[in-house]
Amino acid sequence: MEQFRQMGEALGSLKAVMVFRENIPINQRQCCLLFDVFSFAYNSIADEIRQNLKFEERNVKWKVLEQPLREMHRVFREGEAYVRHCLETKEWWAKAITLCHNTDCVEFHIHNLLCCVPVVIEAIESAAETSGWDQDEMQRKRLINSNKYKKEYRDMKLFQWKFGKQYLITQDLCNRYDTVWKEDRWFLFNKIHEKKTTGAAKHEKKLMDFLLRNVDRSESAEGKLLPSSILVGSKDYQVRRRLGNGSQYKEIQWLNESFVMRQISGDIEVLEPEITELLSLSHPNIADYLCGFIDEDKKECFLLMELMTKTLSSHIKELHGPRKRIPFLFHVAVDIMLQIARGMEYMHSRKVYHGELNPSNILVKPRGTSQEGYLHAKVYGFGLSSVKDLNMKGNSNNQNGTLPFIWYSPEVLEEQEQSGGSEANSMYTEKSDVYSFGMVCFELLTGKVPFEDSHLQGEKMSRNIRAGERPLFPLNSPKYVSNLTKRCWHTDPNQRPSFSSICRILRYIKKFLAMNPVHISQIELPLPPVDYCDIESALLRKFPSWASSESSPISQIPFQMFAYRVIEREKISTCSKENSESGSDASACGDELVTSGDEPFPSVTERKSLVVTDMVKRRLTSRKSLDLKLIKQPGTPRSRSSRPPQISPRGRTMRINSEKSLTASPRMMRRTSSGHVSDSELT
Repeated sequence: MEQFRQMGEALGSLKAVMVFRENIPINQRQCCLLFDVFSFAYNSIADEIRQNLKFEERNVKWKVLEQPLREMHRVFREGEAYVRHCLETKEWWAKAITLCHNTDCVEFHIHNLLCCVPVVIEAIESAAETSGWDQDEMQRKRLINSNKYKKEYRDMKLFQWKFGKQYLITQDLCNRYDTVWKEDRWFLFNKIHEKKTTGAAKHEKKLMDFLLRNVDRSESAEGKLLPSSILVGSKDYQVRRRLGNGSQYKEIQWLNESFVMRQISGDIEVLEPEITELLSLSHPNIADYLCGFIDEDKKECFLLMELMTKTLSSHIKELHGPRKRIPFLFHVAVDIMLQIARGMEYMHSRKVYHGELNPSNILVKPRGTSQEGYLHAKVYGFGLSSVKDLNMKGNSNNQNGTLPFIWYSPEVLEEQEQSGGSEANSMYTEKSDVYSFGMVCFELLTGKVPFEDSHLQGEKMSRNIRAGERPLFPLNSPKYVSNLTKRCWHTDPNQRPSFSSICRILRYIKKFLAMNPVHISQIELPLPPVDYCDIESALLRKFPSWASSESSPISQIPFQMFAYRVIEREKISTCSKENSESGSDASACGDELVTSGDEPFPSVTERKSLVVTDMVKRRLTSRKSLDLKLIKQPGTPRSRSSRPPQISPRGRTMRINSEKSLTASPRMMRRTSSGHVSDSELT
C-alpha cells in the first residue's frame, strides 16, 4: 500500500507541474502524452487493486506488489524529471538543439512504463488468488487467470482488442506513441519560422537556419553540415578540457550549456555521407550527434554530443575498488544490460555496426535520486570507422588499460590475423557486436575485466580466444543470466541471439526479479522455473519476424511479455503433469529447461533426446557411485545390507537431485591453466 501511495504522490506532483503545460517551450505534446499515460496507468492499476484485493489484507497478502509498484514509482519520478527538464529553460536555442532529436519520452519513459505494467498486473493476479477466505472465490479467480493466458491470445491484434486498455496499448494510445514526436517537430518548425519573421540578431538567424535544416527532414543531405563559424566563431564558445590524452573529444561551453565536441580532420567530403547518417540517428541509449559543422578551408568537422558523466569502465573501476566488490546490485546490472542491448538493437535496425563495443565506449550518468545506483547508459564510439582516434594510435591498450582484442569476436580476430593485424580491414557484423556485448555483461555482473587473471597475453591469448576460451563465471552466478551471456559469446556466430531476442529475454528477467526481489541477506538467489532462452526459441518459431534485426515498436512490449508468460505457464504445467505421472523422475523437468548456455538453439525433439540421454547417463553414474560408497564405507556391519533402504517418491527425487549435483560439480569446476573455461569443456 505504501508504494501505491507514493505513486499517487508522484502523479500529483506531475499534475502540479502540468498546470504550466502551455509554458513548455520544447516537446510540449510529448510531455502531455507522458502525463496522460501515467494517469491512465495509475487509474487502471487502482481499478485492478479495488476489484481483486481487500484493503484489510494490505499488510499480509500485498507483499508481492511491493517491488513491482516500487519500480513503477521510479518510472513516474523519472517521467516527472523529464517534464521539468523540458519546462525549465535557461537558453531556448540550446534547449531546441538538445531536444529537437530527443525521443526519451516514448522510447525511454513510456518504454519503461510498458515493461512495468505486465509485472504489476501479474502481481495483482497472484495476490488475488489468495485474497479473502472463501475457497470457492479463490478457485474462481484462479480459473479466470488461467483462461486469460490461453494460446488463442498469442495474436497481437486479438491481445490488443481484449487487453489493450489494461496494458496501455489501446489503438488511440498506440497512434499517439507513433505520431507525438513528429507533431512536436512540426510545432518547433513553425515556432522557428515565427521567430525568424519577428527579427533577430545575426548569430540567431544562423542558428535558425541550422535548426530549420535539422528539423526539416525533407531537405537534401548536403544541407546538414553548417559553417563552423556558427560554433567556433560564437562569442560564448569555449573549450574547457580534452576528454582523454590526445583525444578527438573535448568538453565545450556553448549557448550557456556544456556539450561534447568531436573534432575530425581529413577529407570531409568523403566522410560527409557517413556523418549525415550519424546525425540522423536518435535513441535514448545511444550518444546522439546533435548537430554538425564544417570548416572547408581547414578540412575539419565538428560534431556536437550530449555531455555524460563518465564511462562505464571508469565507473566500474571506482565501485569495484581494491576490495574487488561486485560493482552493481544484480537488478541494476540487468537494467544496464537491457539499456545497452536496446541501443545496439536500434543501431542494427539502421544497419550501423559498432565493432568497438566495450565498457570504455559506454557512457553513463546517474538516473534519478534512487539509492540503488540506477544509471542511464548510452553507447558511443560507433561510426566513422575510417577515422581513428588519436589516442589509440601507437597504443596497444584501450582507455580501460586492457588489451582491445579481448572484446573482439573470434571471427574478427581471425580476420585481423589474416589481414596482418589491420583493424580497418575487419568486417564487423551484428553477431560480432553480440559477442562483445557478452563480454561487457561479464564485467557488469562480476566487476572483473575478462581474462584479467590470465597469465597469457598478446598473441597467445588471442589464439586461445579463437580456440574457444572464455571467462569463467563465479559458481554462485545466476544461471539464467550467465546462460544468456554464454550464448552471446558462442564460438559459432549463427548460434548467437540477435539484440531483439536479448532485449526480450532481459525484459522478462527484469520481470522475474521484480516478482522475486533479491535481498542482501539471501544466501541463495531465486531461480526461474524455466530457461528464458528456451522460451525465446519457441517464440521465434511462432513469430519468425521477431528474429529480424528490426526493432519492434514499444507498443508490442506488453504482448511480447504476455506471450512469454503463456509459454512459461505451458512448460510449468507440462512439467507438473510429467512429475505426477513419473513420480521419481520429477527432476527431469529442470534438466530439460536449464541449459549450460553454450549449446546451439536445437529443435524441440533434439533437445528432448539430448536431455533423456544425459539424464539416464547421470542417473546410472550416480547410482553406481552411491553403491560403491556404501560398499566401501568403513564401519558398516556385515549383517547390514549394503543396499540403500527404500524411500518415498519425494525422498527419491531429493536424492536424485543431490546425486546429480555431486556428479555434475567436478565437470563444472574444471579449469584451464589460465583459470578460464573453453567451449569444449562447457559442452
